[in-house]
Amino acid sequence: MLTNIYIENIAVIEKASIDFDEAFNILTGETGAGKSIIIDSINAIMGQRMSRDLIRSGAKQAFISATFSDVSKAAGAKLAEFGFEDEDGDYILQRTMTAAGKNTCKINGRPAPLSVFREVSIYLINIYGQNEGYDFMTADSHIKYIDAVGDYPELLEDYRSKYEIYTDVRRRLSSMNDNIQDRERKIDLLKYQIEEIEVADLEVGELEELSSRRKILNNAEKIKSGVASSYSALVGEESDGVLTLLSTITDELSELSLLHPDLEPIADRLQSAYEEINDCHYELRSVYEELDFDPAEIDQVEERYELIRSLSRKYGSTIEEILSFCDNARAELDSLLEYDLNKEKLENEYNKAKASLAKSAEKLSKARRAAAADFCEAVMKEMRYLDMPNVIMTPSIETCAFTETGCDTLELLISANPGEDPKPISKIASGGELSRMMLAVKTIIAEKDEIDTLIFDEVDTGISGSAASKVGKKLRELSKSHQVICITHQAQIAALADVHLFISKNVMEGRTFTSVRHLDFDERKRELSRMIDGENPSELSLQHAEEMLKSR
Repeated sequence: MLTNIYIENIAVIEKASIDFDEAFNILTGETGAGKSIIIDSINAIMGQRMSRDLIRSGAKQAFISATFSDVSKAAGAKLAEFGFEDEDGDYILQRTMTAAGKNTCKINGRPAPLSVFREVSIYLINIYGQNEGYDFMTADSHIKYIDAVGDYPELLEDYRSKYEIYTDVRRRLSSMNDNIQDRERKIDLLKYQIEEIEVADLEVGELEELSSRRKILNNAEKIKSGVASSYSALVGEESDGVLTLLSTITDELSELSLLHPDLEPIADRLQSAYEEINDCHYELRSVYEELDFDPAEIDQVEERYELIRSLSRKYGSTIEEILSFCDNARAELDSLLEYDLNKEKLENEYNKAKASLAKSAEKLSKARRAAAADFCEAVMKEMRYLDMPNVIMTPSIETCAFTETGCDTLELLISANPGEDPKPISKIASGGELSRMMLAVKTIIAEKDEIDTLIFDEVDTGISGSAASKVGKKLRELSKSHQVICITHQAQIAALADVHLFISKNVMEGRTFTSVRHLDFDERKRELSRMIDGENPSELSLQHAEEMLKSR
């Protein structure tokens, strides 16, 4: 559950730390006090997109931290999947947003991508707001609600896996059935490419060897001249070379070492140097004697080098890649040349995949129709409790082509008044009816999922009186199995909460500040009377508020 959210520099909230109870939490306050900012902050922790305009004026960055305790097994497993373990039973999600648009996210102090926040949050929090109500008015969204409560996850998984196979085979068959002329052009191109590579008779490592030999040949005269002058300096021509001088020095020091013992190790070292240099002089002579460059070889190496470079520009940066390209081209050519045989095999594969998918879709459709009927019955039961005694909801299901979700188009139809045929929700549901309908739907889904925290943003839209009272009782009932956080304008709902949080807005030195605090019994009584009677409540409304709190 969500135990705390800390908000810093979000819109009119400079700093606010809000503690939530595990049961039924209510947030109230005047319009514009900042209730929606709290929802925006929770959405930000859920990985939703957040506008830089929400950063408080004059602040360089905004910061949100949310602490979750005693999370569900599903949430813990998802967090562990990304490598995050709890700290003393808690998970702390933090998000920092700069005015430049940079986001920094952390879970228990370790960096986490924003995408991880999105994947994890759906196991932690479920928010119902007006946007979801509008979404529910769209028929395309209805099937996800049925599947959410349907007891057939294995059928869904089986269908999805078979749908992936079916679409892959269909794509390959469609590609094979492309224009015959294109296939012939492809065959000609592949034959040319294969022949060009095979004629080159490439060997792995050849390009590196050619590059080294090419460098030597292109600098032949410079190398030959340098080796000759180095050899001459060692052996000497007109004057004594290095070897002669070093030999003379070594002999002289060897004689002197008989007179001065400290010269002996120096003489030995010089003798070793003489022997090493003497070996170098023989190797230089060997290299020099081999420096007989054939102009024809230079042309051959250059031609071979340019051929391989030309192939690398077409087929791969290395010889390994060029040879791999050739192997793949041969395989593709064989496939194209065996077009008829391959097409027959692929058509058989397609027919099998389609038949298998059809069986899976039929099982899924049967289970979905049963689940839709049960769902509608459950929703009607909840809505009748919520002061809609005449409501009728029925599913309209038709068979369609295979899609990612099955072969069904599903729309929930309702009739709110006696004698009216069920029609699309978007055509007849009022704001109050839609709010109660979504609460009914959320109640049913909550019985199936493992999400700890349910947040209702103004679920009381368009309702009052006994309907509002029953909405409050339904939320209180939900709070026995889930943490419920609700923003409301209805005193009947607020009175039933376990924790009442009051959001207020103040202006100081020309700046607006929002604060959130827990209300005690007397403060709750005054806030409820304000919600009933306005800013200057009567003694009667205060007494009524007290009775509401005592009788909850």
